[in-house]
Amino acid sequence: MYAIIRAGGKQAKVHEGDVLDIERIKDSDTVSFTPLLIVGDDGKVVSDRAALAKASVTAEVIGDSAGPKIDIFKYKNKTGYRRRQGHRQKYTKIKVTKIKAGGRSTSKKSKDGDSAEKQSSAETASEKKATAKKKTTSSKTTATKEQDAPDTKADKE
Repeated sequence: MYAIIRAGGKQAKVHEGDVLDIERIKDSDTVSFTPLLIVGDDGKVVSDRAALAKASVTAEVIGDSAGPKIDIFKYKNKTGYRRRQGHRQKYTKIKVTKIKAGGRSTSKKSKDGDSAEKQSSAETASEKKATAKKKTTSSKTTATKEQDAPDTKADKE
Protein backbone atom coordinates (compact mmCIF):
# COMPACT_ATOMS: atom_id res chain seq x y z
CA MET A 1 0.00 0.00 0.00
CA TYR A 2 1.26 3.48 -0.75
CA ALA A 3 -0.06 7.02 -0.43
CA ILE A 4 0.55 10.41 -1.97
CA ILE A 5 0.95 13.13 0.67
CA ARG A 6 1.48 16.89 0.55
CA ALA A 7 4.27 18.22 2.73
CA GLY A 8 5.78 21.68 2.50
CA GLY A 9 4.10 22.58 -0.78
CA LYS A 10 5.41 19.42 -2.48
CA GLN A 11 3.89 16.00 -3.02
CA ALA A 12 5.60 12.72 -2.16
CA LYS A 13 4.82 9.06 -2.77
CA VAL A 14 5.34 7.16 0.50
CA HIS A 15 5.25 3.52 1.63
CA GLU A 16 5.38 2.33 5.24
CA GLY A 17 8.98 2.47 6.45
CA ASP A 18 10.11 5.14 3.96
CA VAL A 19 12.51 7.84 5.14
CA LEU A 20 12.27 11.20 3.39
CA ASP A 21 13.18 14.86 3.77
CA ILE A 22 10.39 17.42 3.90
CA GLU A 23 10.39 21.16 4.53
CA ARG A 24 11.31 21.98 8.12
CA ILE A 25 8.79 21.26 10.88
CA LYS A 26 9.56 22.62 14.34
CA ASP A 27 8.98 20.96 17.73
CA SER A 28 7.22 17.68 16.88
CA ASP A 29 7.88 14.02 17.64
CA THR A 30 5.20 12.63 15.34
CA VAL A 31 3.54 14.11 12.28
CA SER A 32 0.21 13.19 10.69
CA PHE A 33 -0.70 13.93 7.07
CA THR A 34 -4.01 13.73 5.23
CA PRO A 35 -3.29 11.80 2.02
CA LEU A 36 -4.25 13.03 -1.44
CA LEU A 37 -4.48 9.49 -2.84
CA ILE A 38 -4.18 5.95 -1.49
CA VAL A 39 -3.45 2.83 -3.55
CA GLY A 40 -3.99 -0.49 -1.78
CA ASP A 41 -2.05 -3.74 -2.18
CA ASP A 42 -4.85 -5.09 -4.37
CA GLY A 43 -4.54 -2.09 -6.71
CA LYS A 44 -7.70 -0.39 -5.48
CA VAL A 45 -7.40 3.41 -5.66
CA VAL A 46 -9.05 5.65 -3.06
CA SER A 47 -9.40 9.24 -4.24
CA ASP A 48 -12.77 10.24 -2.76
CA ARG A 49 -12.44 13.29 -0.48
CA ALA A 50 -14.82 11.89 2.12
CA ALA A 51 -12.87 8.64 2.40
CA LEU A 52 -9.52 10.44 2.40
CA ALA A 53 -10.67 12.74 5.21
CA LYS A 54 -10.91 9.64 7.43
CA ALA A 55 -7.51 8.31 6.29
CA SER A 56 -4.14 9.36 7.67
CA VAL A 57 -0.42 8.86 7.19
CA THR A 58 1.58 8.91 10.42
CA ALA A 59 5.33 9.55 10.55
CA GLU A 60 7.93 10.03 13.26
CA VAL A 61 10.52 12.79 13.16
CA ILE A 62 14.08 11.47 12.98
CA GLY A 63 15.96 14.76 12.89
CA ASP A 64 16.84 17.94 11.06
CA SER A 65 19.18 18.31 8.10
CA ALA A 66 20.28 20.95 5.65
CA GLY A 67 20.22 20.80 1.87
CA PRO A 68 23.04 21.74 -0.48
CA LYS A 69 24.47 25.23 -0.37
CA ILE A 70 23.31 27.50 -3.18
CA ASP A 71 25.48 30.47 -4.16
CA ILE A 72 23.73 33.48 -5.68
CA PHE A 73 25.91 36.05 -7.43
CA LYS A 74 24.51 39.03 -9.32
CA TYR A 75 26.82 41.07 -11.54
CA LYS A 76 26.40 43.89 -14.05
CA ASN A 77 29.25 44.71 -16.38
CA LYS A 78 31.03 48.13 -16.24
CA THR A 79 28.90 49.52 -13.40
CA GLY A 80 30.55 48.02 -10.31
CA TYR A 81 27.31 46.23 -9.32
CA ARG A 82 28.05 42.96 -7.49
CA ARG A 83 25.83 41.12 -5.00
CA ARG A 84 26.66 37.87 -3.25
CA GLN A 85 24.11 35.81 -1.40
CA GLY A 86 23.90 32.23 -0.21
CA HIS A 87 21.12 29.90 0.82
CA ARG A 88 20.89 26.51 2.46
CA GLN A 89 17.40 25.00 2.80
CA LYS A 90 16.52 23.36 6.13
CA TYR A 91 14.78 19.97 6.04
CA THR A 92 13.22 17.59 8.56
CA LYS A 93 13.90 13.89 8.09
CA ILE A 94 10.83 11.73 8.80
CA LYS A 95 10.10 8.00 8.76
CA VAL A 96 6.59 6.87 7.71
CA THR A 97 5.26 4.48 10.36
CA LYS A 98 1.64 3.86 9.36
CA ILE A 99 -0.74 4.39 6.46
CA LYS A 100 -4.35 4.12 7.61
CA ALA A 101 -7.14 4.02 5.04
CA GLY A 102 -10.23 5.02 7.04
CA GLY A 103 -12.97 4.06 4.57
CA ARG A 104 -11.98 0.42 4.06
CA SER A 105 -14.22 -1.25 6.65
CA THR A 106 -17.44 0.35 5.40
CA SER A 107 -16.74 -0.32 1.72
CA LYS A 108 -18.04 -3.94 1.87
CA LYS A 109 -21.37 -2.86 3.34
CA SER A 110 -21.80 -0.07 0.85
CA LYS A 111 -21.00 -2.42 -2.04
CA ASP A 112 -23.82 -4.77 -1.01
CA GLY A 113 -26.21 -1.84 -0.70
CA ASP A 114 -25.04 -0.45 -4.03
CA SER A 115 -25.54 -3.78 -5.81
CA ALA A 116 -29.09 -4.08 -4.46
CA GLU A 117 -29.78 -0.51 -5.50
CA LYS A 118 -28.32 -1.16 -8.95
CA GLN A 119 -30.52 -4.25 -9.36
CA SER A 120 -33.66 -2.35 -8.44
CA SER A 121 -32.75 0.49 -10.79
CA ALA A 122 -32.01 -2.03 -13.56
CA GLU A 123 -35.41 -3.68 -12.97
CA THR A 124 -37.22 -0.36 -13.17
CA ALA A 125 -35.31 0.51 -16.33
CA SER A 126 -36.28 -2.80 -17.95
CA GLU A 127 -39.90 -2.24 -16.88
CA LYS A 128 -39.87 1.21 -18.48
CA LYS A 129 -38.48 -0.26 -21.70
CA ALA A 130 -41.16 -2.94 -21.71
CA THR A 131 -43.97 -0.41 -21.23
CA ALA A 132 -42.47 1.80 -23.94
CA LYS A 133 -42.48 -1.18 -26.33
CA LYS A 134 -46.08 -1.95 -25.46
CA LYS A 135 -47.10 1.64 -26.14
CA THR A 136 -45.34 1.73 -29.50
CA THR A 137 -46.74 -1.61 -30.61
CA SER A 138 -50.26 -0.71 -29.41
CA SER A 139 -50.15 2.62 -31.23
CA LYS A 140 -49.02 0.85 -34.39
CA THR A 141 -51.87 -1.64 -34.18
CA THR A 142 -54.46 1.09 -33.63
CA ALA A 143 -53.05 3.05 -36.55
CA THR A 144 -53.31 0.02 -38.83
CA LYS A 145 -56.84 -0.66 -37.59
CA GLU A 146 -57.86 2.94 -38.34
CA GLN A 147 -56.38 2.70 -41.81
CA ASP A 148 -58.14 -0.58 -42.41
CA ALA A 149 -61.43 0.64 -40.97
CA PRO A 150 -62.18 3.35 -43.56
CA ASP A 151 -61.43 0.94 -46.38
CA THR A 152 -63.83 -1.64 -45.02
CA LYS A 153 -66.57 0.94 -44.52
CA ALA A 154 -66.14 2.22 -48.05
CA ASP A 155 -66.25 -1.31 -49.40
CA LYS A 156 -69.48 -2.06 -47.54
CA GLU A 157 -71.28 0.98 -48.92
